Amino acid sequence: MADSWIRGVVDAIHARPTQCALYLTGGASQAVGWLLSAPGASNTVLETLVPYSRMSMIQLLGKIPTQFCSQNTAEEMALLAYNRALKLSTPGSPVLGVGFTGSLASKRPKLGDHRFHLSTRTSDRLWVSTVTLSKGLRTREQEDFLSSQLLLKAIACACKVPGTFVSDLTESDVSDEYEKEFTEDQELEQLIDGQISFKKAEIFPGSAFVIGADTVARLIHPKYYDGDYNKMLKILTGCKATGCTFLVGGRNVDGVFKVLDDFEIPEELRDMFIPIPVEKFRMDVSSTEIRKKLGM
Repeated sequence: MADSWIRGVVDAIHARPTQCALYLTGGASQAVGWLLSAPGASNTVLETLVPYSRMSMIQLLGKIPTQFCSQNTAEEMALLAYNRALKLSTPGSPVLGVGFTGSLASKRPKLGDHRFHLSTRTSDRLWVSTVTLSKGLRTREQEDFLSSQLLLKAIACACKVPGTFVSDLTESDVSDEYEKEFTEDQELEQLIDGQISFKKAEIFPGSAFVIGADTVARLIHPKYYDGDYNKMLKILTGCKATGCTFLVGGRNVDGVFKVLDDFEIPEELRDMFIPIPVEKFRMDVSSTEIRKKLGM
């Protein structure tokens, strides 16, 4: 690895419990090599996909994007990678989806900017960065190296790796970042409207989701379905039809520790909720409280 800090960051990433899928096109290729060449890579990297041709990108996205190299495309790639990681990850592990799309130096001079967009997606956070490079300042290999540095930094930050990160950006390069955090209710709404879990259940029949009792309380509450009990049944029954199941661990709900048996699950949905014995899994605080204590 060219820079000593890179190996230290890679080792720190592999020491974290986060598991990720990476979807990259148009640059940052060296970051994949850095991650996979270090011991412990299998602890972190679940899958790497490089949809390099236009047709490969179209098939990945399920549509022809307005722009192949754009912030929106990077976000969509990160979400797809996140969904894939949910399927491949060890139950209970933090999951990360990474998307990157670039338009770097090539054999023929480009009329537009040399730029790239990268995005990371976790259960509670979306982060996006757009970097516009100074044209003519670097070779293609140097631009790829720089984009790899910044992608590695983004992965490290998403994995909550502490430390100082170095990059070869200059004052003439332009970098812009955007971040959005999701509350637990917003996360649940994303499950319900099909952005993540239920859409994943359709793509990967038989999926099993590990959730806490606090999530069950909301998952079966009609208020998350426009106040419509029948809509709740219809959506969850559709999820059940794919063979989807929920493994439920005990959690603190409104100050009281509860398990699956404490909830009135509609009869037609009961067999898709499976309790995890308290002696095997017990979390006395909600994920919201954990985040507050950790300053997340």
